[in-house]
Amino acid sequence: MKVMGRYHKPSALFIDDAHDLHGQTLRALKPMIEKTGRRGSRLTLVLAGHPRLRNDLRRPAREETGARTTVFEFEGIQGQQRRYITWWLEHSAPEVDPRDIVTDDALRVLAERLSTPLQIEHYLTRVLEQAYRVGEKPVTPALVEKALAPDMHDLEPTLTRYGYNIPALAELLNIRQAEVRAFLHGQLPPGRTADLHQQLLAVGLPLGEGLGAIENRSAIG
Repeated sequence: MKVMGRYHKPSALFIDDAHDLHGQTLRALKPMIEKTGRRGSRLTLVLAGHPRLRNDLRRPAREETGARTTVFEFEGIQGQQRRYITWWLEHSAPEVDPRDIVTDDALRVLAERLSTPLQIEHYLTRVLEQAYRVGEKPVTPALVEKALAPDMHDLEPTLTRYGYNIPALAELLNIRQAEVRAFLHGQLPPGRTADLHQQLLAVGLPLGEGLGAIENRSAIG
């Protein structure tokens, strides 16, 4: 605040991974802005994080902070995965036609199963390494399926991508971390699993195939 007062210029503070901010830290941001305003400075806070941040700011307990925020949602490359994979291949090997590296069917599988640039680069690298080891060119859908993690769309990795690790889920659901682990591993009774599922849906979490796998394991157990 002293530096801001010295230069008398509007300032912006960027906080990355803001979904992991402690609740007390989030609440403390409001008086921080107010103090700088009373000193004649203008401070804007930009919080960047997983969708969990948006959901937390919408909770009644965070209303004092959430009501003062404007939320911008970035969909990234959703719907453009195939174009991104093609672009990635073209720039990695500009002298080679991407269809000579990955077949159209394999490209379709990759685009359907992967959703973020980081995910695409990670798994596409694994696919190409595997293809090199077995001497397969171009890459086929069968090889893609072998290289992709079979549980990548299960409930736990899906929730992690949204910023919800085990401690965050325990706080959100107001349960012990041991019960969260049992829920993620399909070890709870079906009724309890359904109850926690409804609570997660109520806060806007996308639960699809991952939950189905959890419920099936619970029923079998």
